[in-house]
Amino acid sequence: MAKYKPIDMVKEYHGKICEHSDTYFQKRGRTLCTGRICEPRDLAKKPYSAEELAVRTKFQQARAAVKALTSEQKAEYATAFANQKKYTSLQGYMFAQEYAKLV
Repeated sequence: MAKYKPIDMVKEYHGKICEHSDTYFQKRGRTLCTGRICEPRDLAKKPYSAEELAVRTKFQQARAAVKALTSEQKAEYATAFANQKKYTSLQGYMFAQEYAKLV
């Protein structure tokens, strides 16, 4: 693990950071993050577990549910989104609500 000193435009670092792979930038809410993928997963050696596949399936179902929302349902979510402070985007709020229905 490399030592780091955040520069002004990057307030936080997440995940493994090493010096031999490509850097990525990501915005999480209101925070800009950067990192590097240290050792990509080789699916031939370590395939997805049953739990990981279940999470992927739930994620896909929630994405499909968000895409299938009617304009009336989106309007209801928009009014509920305006009254909360946790989520920074309406799309993220709708996804979280639909994902919570699956759990």
